[in-house]
Amino acid sequence: MSEETKARIESEIIYMDMKIIKSEKRICSCCMKEHEVKTVLVKEHATFKNKAVDYEASYLFCDLAEEFYMDEQQIQDNDIRLKDAYRKKEGLLTSSEISGIRAKYGISQSDLCLLLGWGGKTITRYESHQVQDKAHDTILKKIDQDPEWFLSLLNGAKDHLSPESYQKYLENATSLYEEDQDAYLRKAIEASYAKFQGNDMFHGNAELSLDKVVDVIRYFAASMNVTGLYKVKLMKLMWYADALAYKRRGSAITGLVYQALPMGAVPVGHNSIIDLRDVPCEEVDMGETNAYHFSLSGEWTFPALSKEEKDILDAVIEKLGKMSKNDIVNFMHNEQAYIETAPRDIIQFKYAESLQIQ
Repeated sequence: MSEETKARIESEIIYMDMKIIKSEKRICSCCMKEHEVKTVLVKEHATFKNKAVDYEASYLFCDLAEEFYMDEQQIQDNDIRLKDAYRKKEGLLTSSEISGIRAKYGISQSDLCLLLGWGGKTITRYESHQVQDKAHDTILKKIDQDPEWFLSLLNGAKDHLSPESYQKYLENATSLYEEDQDAYLRKAIEASYAKFQGNDMFHGNAELSLDKVVDVIRYFAASMNVTGLYKVKLMKLMWYADALAYKRRGSAITGLVYQALPMGAVPVGHNSIIDLRDVPCEEVDMGETNAYHFSLSGEWTFPALSKEEKDILDAVIEKLGKMSKNDIVNFMHNEQAYIETAPRDIIQFKYAESLQIQ
């Protein structure tokens, strides 16, 4: 094989193994001439801490000399790429995942170290050049997954943080904690509804949508034409909204399943539903017992609801919004749906045809 052929083959192999990211005209540090210099990714195989790892390294490529070379930033980036490949192989957080945890809480590197009782530069090193040990990795993963624990650590470090930083971290972590709690609550409610899948008469031919559930509650709570909105009345309004939707269009709004209880229809999981985030529920001390009041003031949008669904809610409000709790309970007790359903059984949507409201 001639030298020329050998050189051509080697050149083809080089181009096959690299991925071109960008190309720009500049003074090439390799040949010291001005020409198009490519920034490329090349698959590399290396050993780190006695583990073989594969990763993509970033290089500059000189076409004239057919040589790869790195600038200072690429040297640092490739070091992180190698170590992140090792981290992934060992099930550890990558450097960007660690910085992502900090970003989630909006906390600085030094303040996170303060919360965790680590040296002031520990997180800085983990986000740049040093691979964390498994013990520290476990702690960082717990911080990521458990905002409540972060809040307890924050409270313990309060005296060592500036008031502004403490307040910022508190607000961010509280918001994450509420989201975390809401996500868990939603999964629990959805799990309790799994057994009703496939029975259109139970859920009104509608998939459970907790976003719609929340917006329906908020819509009723925001209406000036709904008075004395406590839990018993709210539950009846929700059933009427779903039943009327089914009567008009063949599908309910929320996908909730309702039981026949002594005071009328109540959705399965009602105690959890009123605890969902953004449900405007206030617990009121009534002496021997507590009541749950729903109210929402100001201008609001209800993005989960269509115009048709809002029209249905308005029809329910017009007929029942100003009824007292006892009046709406008595009104529902005259529904065929309630009369034909045994106590605590599921109220089937087939009875929506005989609904007392249009």
